[in-house]
Amino acid sequence: MSPELHADVAWLAFLLGTWRGEGSGSYPTIEPFAYRERLTFDHVGDAWLSYIQESWSLDDEPLHFERGFLRPGATAGEVELVLAHPIGVTEVAHGRVDGGDIRLRGEELGIGRAATGMDVRGLERRYQVDGDALRYQIDMATGTTPMTLHLTADLRRDA
Repeated sequence: MSPELHADVAWLAFLLGTWRGEGSGSYPTIEPFAYRERLTFDHVGDAWLSYIQESWSLDDEPLHFERGFLRPGATAGEVELVLAHPIGVTEVAHGRVDGGDIRLRGEELGIGRAATGMDVRGLERRYQVDGDALRYQIDMATGTTPMTLHLTADLRRDA
């Protein structure tokens, strides 16, 4: 039996579940690509949601994985996203939830890089949830490229 959703994150319940679908990526320094994705928001009864993102090429090659937590912010409607990326990057993003729209921004001071980590300087995430459909766009800035659209995807919640 799963624990009861913590009251501090009950307003984020519309995100819970596993979402699957396909997306596309591009960036000035790489060739455009398509991918499959699974995104899961879950809880253990504490005041945060767990976040697990996994993506593969259409040929089933692993592409990118993220692990982290979505936490309520200091005031109503604010959220914090704390993530680790396998490219040697950590991300602390802050944003707002307005209905089914979520906008999060990780500024350079909220981006950590391992010595061999990718030179990411900023990330901006925009999610739109409408029932069992989730659409997102992610922009990225690096040391050589200003903030640019990087990923878009359309996902559906598993039944």
